Amino acid sequence: MLNGVTMKINVDSYILNTLKEDITSEDVSTNAVMPENKKGSAQLICKQDGVICGLDVFERAFKLLDENSCFETDVKDGDEVKKGQLIGVVYGDIKALLSAERTGLNYLQRMSGIATITREYANELKGSKTVLLDTRKTTPNMRPFEKHAVRVGGGTNHRYNLSDGVLLKDNHIGAAGSITRAIEMARAYAPFVRKIEIETETLSQVEEAVNAGADIIMLDNMDNETMKKAVELIGGRAQTECSGNVTKERLKSIAETGVDFVSCGALTHSAPIIDFSLKNLKPED
Repeated sequence: MLNGVTMKINVDSYILNTLKEDITSEDVSTNAVMPENKKGSAQLICKQDGVICGLDVFERAFKLLDENSCFETDVKDGDEVKKGQLIGVVYGDIKALLSAERTGLNYLQRMSGIATITREYANELKGSKTVLLDTRKTTPNMRPFEKHAVRVGGGTNHRYNLSDGVLLKDNHIGAAGSITRAIEMARAYAPFVRKIEIETETLSQVEEAVNAGADIIMLDNMDNETMKKAVELIGGRAQTECSGNVTKERLKSIAETGVDFVSCGALTHSAPIIDFSLKNLKPED
């Protein structure tokens, strides 16, 4: 759950910008049919099976237009929901219900889609030691919501942004001149609390990385046989992460190579939405 402090500090500005995108000057349709303020309610109904996520964000979209609005539900983030299920009822000024409807639903459907696909992927790794990670391949201005949805679905967040950790990829290595030099420079520059992860594509690069003292070695776009050899070569001297060409169908076989982590951009960049509707709006008597 995104608590109140987190919401106000890190999330409200995103939701407000989304509302501004939808309401540049006024909501013409709503103002035409609701010239006066009046309280009402509407039902949130699920239109597809999936894992729900984003209920706090959904409610917040209405509260930012009407602080007295509220959302009542017995469902919580991470619950499995079914097509046709009544999720809950949102109460508030009808103007706010109408104007924030699409913003609230857009967040809810996107976050639920990510939570759903993450749950499916995470289930493939059950019983193994391999941890499912997301990536920074997120929708611009949606990262807080998409990273949260991954956690709700049963995945784990990789670094949140470029300030969050050291990950030396092929172009960083090119800039430094070599894997060894890149690790040396990162070790000298980064605070001692930072782990250093480096990307490798061949077994010779893996050997150089482990000898240079990398904390985490990314095995990028390797086939399973090569990854298994890499894990054996590393021998526990560094943690290992599989990255690249990761599909749900490959996850079990990837875990069998012995890697510690597997990162998958598809969790955020390719998740289909789970559809919801706000229906049966009615004024209070």
